[in-house]
This record gives sequence, structure tokens and C-alpha cells, in this order.
Amino acid sequence: MSGISLKSVDYLTTISREDFLKNYFNPGEPVVIRNLSKNWPALEKWTFNYLKEVAGNQIVPLYDSSKADPSKPINAPAAEMKFSEYLDLIQHQPTDLRIFLFDPIKYAPILLDDYYPPKELLGGFLDKYPNMFFGGKGSVTFLHYDIDLAHIFHTHFHGRKKVILFKNEWKERLYGIPFATYALEDYNIEDPDFDKFPALNGIAGYETILEHGDTLFMPSGYWHWMKYLEGSFSISLRAWDKSWAVKSRSLYNLTIQRKLDDFMKRNFREKYMSWKEQLAIKRALKSLEK
Repeated sequence: MSGISLKSVDYLTTISREDFLKNYFNPGEPVVIRNLSKNWPALEKWTFNYLKEVAGNQIVPLYDSSKADPSKPINAPAAEMKFSEYLDLIQHQPTDLRIFLFDPIKYAPILLDDYYPPKELLGGFLDKYPNMFFGGKGSVTFLHYDIDLAHIFHTHFHGRKKVILFKNEWKERLYGIPFATYALEDYNIEDPDFDKFPALNGIAGYETILEHGDTLFMPSGYWHWMKYLEGSFSISLRAWDKSWAVKSRSLYNLTIQRKLDDFMKRNFREKYMSWKEQLAIKRALKSLEK
């Protein structure tokens, strides 16, 4: 097999709990469900103008596509802006600025009344802790997996967004950074240089394009890369995995690993990051040999 093999994520209009568990949740496969959000008030209510009305005066942190500063956490913001001004920006012109982990409870708790976690399919939802994500045309979310290892139902609004997914078993071949949840930022997953990054040659994943109202189910631990094809936004609803092994790993990621990694970044900066990147490359080549 030459190159990266990407197959389309299954796209369904609706699904029963039995079929969801049997065909997607239990085997750990992603799926897009078109009508999962059909009864949400948010589907028509959440326009850009409405969001400006309920939270437009808030100052929000913005993130760009530049490589992470070795001395700062991976999600350190690049700038700040008034939320209403940012929404105007992404509607009218391309920009690589994104809003990462927007908290609707903190800024606009009224938004919590406008969507419903799909409890008919799965339990364990963190009802009061959704996350929202905004991006301008062309902005990219770097390849990573979610540190808490939750199952994600990711619903998109107003525009299109391209998503590429990989199972966690490919983490070493993806040049996953040790003691972190993201991959080496020096390659373009859409068009990688296989001479420089040979471990990517032959891996397999999934791809899809989300449109308004589409909900993507991403099982726990899935690596994902996202590109906004138009200025738009999404909400992620998270559900805990029942496995104590997954829960314990999640707790480790959120406490010991994160704190240790941040400590090393602050104290050793470029030297520490260079060591991690070189280790990621060594592990990728070793995995490729296997």
C-alpha cells in the first residue's frame, strides 16, 4: 500500500441504539449521523447574529496554526479578541484564527437549553461540560487526540469542515509526541512528504466532510485533524467510557502527564521539545520496521 489510505466515514440519516452499539461503538468505528440534531433548537437558532447577541461582548482567546512555543502549554492562545468581532471576521474572510474549547456555561449559559445529548444511543454524558469550536476558512486543528479519552459526538454548524481520523493504534506511525496528545507538527497530513516522514506511508484512516447539522461520532482515543472549509463552528458532547482502564488512563493524562510535561517545558524549553520530537521520529521508524 502506497501513501495514506483514507476511507469515507459511514454517513447515516438516523440509527437505532442497537445498530449504533453493534456496528460503531463496540468495534470502535466512527460514523456521521445526519438527523441526530434534527430536534435541537440550536439547529436554526444558533446563527452568528444570535451568538453575538448572547455572548458578543466576551473577550475570547484565539489560536493559530503556528508551531507550539516550547515554553508554553500546547493550547496557549496566540491572541485575544471580542467574540462579536471574531464572528464577523470568520464570516467575511479567511483566517487561521480559531476558538478552542469555548465554554458556553461560562459565557452564555442560555445556550445549554438548545441541544440534547444523544442519551438514546449512549450514557455517561457530561451534560454541563460541552465544548464549542470556531474557525475561519482555511484554519486547521492540528492532529491530536483528546486528553480525557472521552467518546465525542461532534455536531457542526453553518459551513463545511473536513475531518481526517486515525485509530490510536497508529500513534507511533503518526509521529505522536511522547508525554503529549498531539503529533509532530512538521508535516501536512493532507499531502505529507513521505521521504521525510516515511512512517506515514501505508497507514490507514478515515475522512469525511461535515455540513450543517451533521454529527460525527469519534470513539475514545481517536486521532483527528480538522480543516474549516468555510467560517463555521461546532459543539462537542462528551461521554465517559465505562472501562476503568480508560478512566484511569484519562486521569493520568489530565494530572500526572500534563503537569510533568508543563514542568519540563517551562524548565527545559527547546531542549526538551527537541528531545521529544527526536524520540517521536525514532519511535515512528521503529514501528515502521515492525
